Amino acid sequence: MNKIRRTEFGIATGIFLLILFSLLYKSVVYNVFDLQRDYGWKFARYHQVFDYYKHYLFPLLAHIAIVYFSFVFVHGVLVPRFYEKQRYTLGALLSFPVLMSLFFIIWVSDTWLYGYLFGVYKTVRGVHTHCAKAAFLLTFFYVVVYLIYYAGRYLFLTYAYERVVNKSWFRQSLVDGAVMAGIIMFWLMVARNDDRGFVLMIFSVGVFCAFMYFVAMHRLYPRYLVHRNKKVLVQEMIGFWALSFIWMLLTAVQGSFNSGAYYAAGLVITTLVTAIAILPVAWWIFTARNARASTLQGLRQALTHTEAGLDFLRWQINPHFLFNALNTLYGTALQEQATATGQGIQQLGDMMRFMLHDNTLESIPLEKEIAYLQNYIALQRLRTQGTPDIIIDVNIDEALCEHNIAPMLLIPFVENAFKYGISQRNKSRINLSLSCTNDKIYFDVYNSIHVNKSVEIENESMGIGINNVRQRLNLLYPGKHDLNIRETGTEFFVHLTLVVDPAKNDVI
Repeated sequence: MNKIRRTEFGIATGIFLLILFSLLYKSVVYNVFDLQRDYGWKFARYHQVFDYYKHYLFPLLAHIAIVYFSFVFVHGVLVPRFYEKQRYTLGALLSFPVLMSLFFIIWVSDTWLYGYLFGVYKTVRGVHTHCAKAAFLLTFFYVVVYLIYYAGRYLFLTYAYERVVNKSWFRQSLVDGAVMAGIIMFWLMVARNDDRGFVLMIFSVGVFCAFMYFVAMHRLYPRYLVHRNKKVLVQEMIGFWALSFIWMLLTAVQGSFNSGAYYAAGLVITTLVTAIAILPVAWWIFTARNARASTLQGLRQALTHTEAGLDFLRWQINPHFLFNALNTLYGTALQEQATATGQGIQQLGDMMRFMLHDNTLESIPLEKEIAYLQNYIALQRLRTQGTPDIIIDVNIDEALCEHNIAPMLLIPFVENAFKYGISQRNKSRINLSLSCTNDKIYFDVYNSIHVNKSVEIENESMGIGINNVRQRLNLLYPGKHDLNIRETGTEFFVHLTLVVDPAKNDVI
């Protein structure tokens, strides 16, 4: 919550400084005599003396300052420390002097800002009464606006904040919206109030620059990362920039520009600002955002890979599996005088070697993953041999399977099949198939479902490994895989397709 309030304070301070800069900017850039004429015509109309600083700049500065500091105090102190803690009486007592200060300063500033009213009303009291009424209404308006803002803020934090705050699109939308709003506000500050056509032209330039920023961030540069063709990028930029001709023409018609002077000026300004400032700034923000996203993606992948390895080892190397394997080897040794025992021990050693070494790599040859699957299935066959009701059908075609994949990508599906699909008392079936083409890997697993009480206690949700694989596929191979899982009361189906880069023999 403190972070949210700091963000709100930063936004409010930024708006306050922008407005402050816009007021002081005109005082520094423009000639004071021109400002006297532009803002003092009402005073001249009613035969009142106008001073730009006393009757315009200082009153507006006072008005803006008291609104800003009132918001900071109310939202940063009164609301969190009193109203949100249900200390309503003390909060109301402290709110009263804030509202009175807001009303009084607006009232006084209005008597200077609308000083020409002294030439309209017959008495000074009439002017003060008029300004007091206006100040009261404006104070009431600010209170209502704040209450609406706080209500919307409360609803957002209660029902939507947790869902969107960690979404990348939400943070990006905030940044893009702030930049676009800043661009428009900057050009509005440049405009002067004495010429409607000029103000409209400058505002149109700001809107188009904001539009070009949005287009560059969400159309031009993302497409450029795909095609990497600078010629195409330039052509698309020119195409969107050509819209400025139509946009400025519509603005010229709306503003009734004289002799096309503003139209030409708007085109020149739009072109220069877009080329020199907007597109380079958009590229800098876009590359920084992509670099940050790539870094986070790499960290997620590394973390996921590490966690996947630990989860897999915890899941695979458990007492059930080790005792079952050892008991199977022991029974086989008694029956076959150690021939099959040696083979089983070798297979178990190969599996352990895979889990301890190949498991830690980012990618491995597909043949190693297949070798592990075959060793695991061979050990499971030893455990289930002599049980005619258990059918294990394996069809692995290693032709064209010269690809690399992330380790432990296929294994959890097979583990899951044997863990939930084998029953010594009921008919059980496991079908496994794997094949490859030059650009794809196809993997299918089917098994019956037999969940006993011990398995339910060990893992209430079927497929801890499958959930892990699903997450890893989304992180490592986004858009390059197709995972379909279908489950009924007695059957479980898995189909996985991986897209392969033939040039690299690697999953892309």
